[in-house]
Amino acid sequence: MYPVSDAFMQAIESNTRKYSWSGTITAKNKKTYDFTNQDIVKGSGYITRQCCGSSEIELGSVYAAEMGITLFSDIDRYTLDGAEIRLWFHLMLADGSVESIPMGVFEVSEANRNIKTLELKAYDYMLRFDKELKLNASSGTAYSFLLMACTECKVELAQSKAEIDAFPNGKETLGIYADNDMESYRDLLYYVAQVLGCVCQINREGKLQLIPYGITPAAEVPSRHRFDSSYSDFVTRYTAVSSTNMMTEEAEYYALDPDDALTMNLGVNPLLQFGLKTTRARLLNNILNALSVVRYVPFDSSTIGNPAFDPMDILRFSGGHADETQVSCITSITYKINGKHSLKCVGKNPKLAAAKSKNDKNITGLLNQVEAGKIVVYNFVNTAPFTIGNNKTEVLAINFTSKEDTTATFLAEILFEVKNDEVIRTIHGTVPAEKTDADDTDDSDSVKEVDFTFSEIGQSELTVTYKMNNEEVKTFYPKKTCIAGKHILTLFLPITQVIENSENTLSVLLNISGGTMSIGEMQIRATISGQGLVAGIGDWNGRISISEAIDRIPIAETQFLHDGFTDRAEVIFPAQKRNAITQCIGRISIADVAFGYNLLNERLSVTEVIKTFTVDKNFPPHYDVTMVEVNDSGAFCMISDYTYVSETEEINSGMLQHLAVNTEQFERVERLEVAKC
Repeated sequence: MYPVSDAFMQAIESNTRKYSWSGTITAKNKKTYDFTNQDIVKGSGYITRQCCGSSEIELGSVYAAEMGITLFSDIDRYTLDGAEIRLWFHLMLADGSVESIPMGVFEVSEANRNIKTLELKAYDYMLRFDKELKLNASSGTAYSFLLMACTECKVELAQSKAEIDAFPNGKETLGIYADNDMESYRDLLYYVAQVLGCVCQINREGKLQLIPYGITPAAEVPSRHRFDSSYSDFVTRYTAVSSTNMMTEEAEYYALDPDDALTMNLGVNPLLQFGLKTTRARLLNNILNALSVVRYVPFDSSTIGNPAFDPMDILRFSGGHADETQVSCITSITYKINGKHSLKCVGKNPKLAAAKSKNDKNITGLLNQVEAGKIVVYNFVNTAPFTIGNNKTEVLAINFTSKEDTTATFLAEILFEVKNDEVIRTIHGTVPAEKTDADDTDDSDSVKEVDFTFSEIGQSELTVTYKMNNEEVKTFYPKKTCIAGKHILTLFLPITQVIENSENTLSVLLNISGGTMSIGEMQIRATISGQGLVAGIGDWNGRISISEAIDRIPIAETQFLHDGFTDRAEVIFPAQKRNAITQCIGRISIADVAFGYNLLNERLSVTEVIKTFTVDKNFPPHYDVTMVEVNDSGAFCMISDYTYVSETEEINSGMLQHLAVNTEQFERVERLEVAKC
C-alpha cells in the first residue's frame, strides 16, 4: 500500500469525496504535455496491475502493469512512440488541502488518433527487462543478479543490498549453469524472485521492487464500500514445495508437518541446481517457510476504490457475507479513472487439490528430455598440469548418466611434450688391424673386432589405461612410441554397454617408460557423447577421489624386510583467516615551487609570521642552497652566516688577494667581517 496520511484514509473512506486525476506526457524529444481531469474522455482511463495469474498464487511473477487512456488532445501521435506517461491522483482532505499520490510511470506502446481524441496504451518499465540475456554460466548473490539486470535494462532498483539480503536465501551464493533456459533479463528476475520467495513489481516511481507475501492487514474494506463481491468458502494454504533437480531428473518434495494443504510446484529453477543436496534442501525449505504464511480467502469484488491499494496488499473484509476472521491478498487490481475499482484474490481449494497433490508426491518427476535422435555431450578440460613418469597417473575422469540402455563414444586429444632419458649403446664391428715391423707378411685383409660405445637420447613408450567405474579395461591398452619433443595423442573408445538409469565414470591413466611427459593446463580436451544420456549440469556430486603414486623403492644388498604399507587420509577444514585489507601507496612527489627567503620570514605590522615546510629529507625538493641548508639533525634551516674566501691574483710585483661578495641576493646585510687566515 502506498504510504498516505491518516487524513487521506479518512477522506477516502468518507461517504463523499472530491478528487481528480492529472498526468504528463514526455516525448522522446523531451517535450512535455500536461493534461487534467477535463482532458480525459469519461470512462476511458484504466490501470491494471497484477502479481499472479488467473487461477493460483505464484512465486517470482514478473507481470507488467497496463494503462489505457483517451484524451481530448491534438498531439501528433507519431511523436509519442516510447513517450513516458506519469499519472497522479489528487484527493481533497477535510481541511481543504489536497494530497496527491503517484499512480505509476508508463511508456507508450500504441497511440491511435480519432477525430478529436487521442487513444493511448502504455506499460510500465517491466517490459524493459524483455532484453536478450547473454549469460552462460555465472554465480553471485540475489542482489548482484538484480543489480546487473537493472543496470543493463536501465531500471532503478528500489531496495538496497541490506534489504535484499534480509529475504530468505538473500545471502546465499546462487549459480547458473551453462545449459539454462533463460532467454531474457525478465526470466532472470523471475527465477531470482522465486528463490527469494517473493514477486517482482514496478512501483509507482518506476523502480523494480521485490515484495514478499504477508499476513498483516493494511486496511479494512467494509460492506458499504463494496458494490458487489464473491468469496470462496475455503482458505488457500501451502504446506509443501516441489522443484525439479536437473542432475537426478527428479522432482524433489519438501513439506511441513502436517502436510495437509497445497503444493507449490517451482519447476526447473536454474538457480537451484548447483551444490550438494543439503544446500538445495536448505534453499527450498527457506522458500517453503516464506510461502507458508499464505492463508488467504480468494475473492472478487468491485469497490468505490482506494488508489493507495497495490498488488500484494493484505485486506480484511467486513460486513455482509465476508468472514472478518480471515484475510485476503490483492493479486489483481484495476483502477478505473473516475470510476469503480476491481479487486481480486486468486487461489486453489486445498481439499479439491489434495488428491492431485498426494499423487504428485509419489511421482518421481523424471524429465522427458530423452528424445529420439538427441545426442548429449559431456565435456572435460583439465585445469591443472601433469608431469608423468613410469607410474600410472589419472589425467581425466568424466561422469555421465544414462536414462536407458545405450552406447556412448569417448573421444580425446592430449597435447604433451616428452623428455627422453639418455641411453648408452654399444655397436660391435671390425677395423683394419695395425701392421708391425716384425710382421713382414702382406695380408691386406687383416682386421680385428672392436666394440663402439656411445650415448644418445633414447625413445620412450607411452601406455594408456582405461578404467570404467574404477575397474580396469584389461583388453585394450593403447601404446605410442615417442621421440623427444612435442606430440599430440588422439584417443577413441567405444562404450558399448551402458545400462539403464546408471551413473558411470570413465577414467584415463597414462604412464611412460624411458622418459617423462608434461601436459599443460587446458591441454586435454575430451568428450563422451551418445543418445539416451541425461543432460546434467556437471556439478560436484559430493564424492572426493584421492590417488597417490608411490615411486619405485630400491632394495639394497642387505636384507630387506617388508611387512606392508599403510596409508591414511584425513579431512581437515582450514580455519578461516580474515586478513585486514591493506593498500600500499607510493611516494607522492611534490612539484617544484618557488622557495625563497620571503616565503620563510615575513613581517606584517608588528607580527612576525614564520612559514614552516616539512619535507622528506631522503627526497628533498629543489631549493636555493645559498639560502637553506640541512643541519646535523636533518632539519631545514636558514643560513645566517656566509663565508667567502678570497682568490689570489697576480700583479706586477707580488700577489693580490681579491675578495668579491655579491649581496644582490640578500634582502639586507647587517654586518661584514674581514679576517686573515
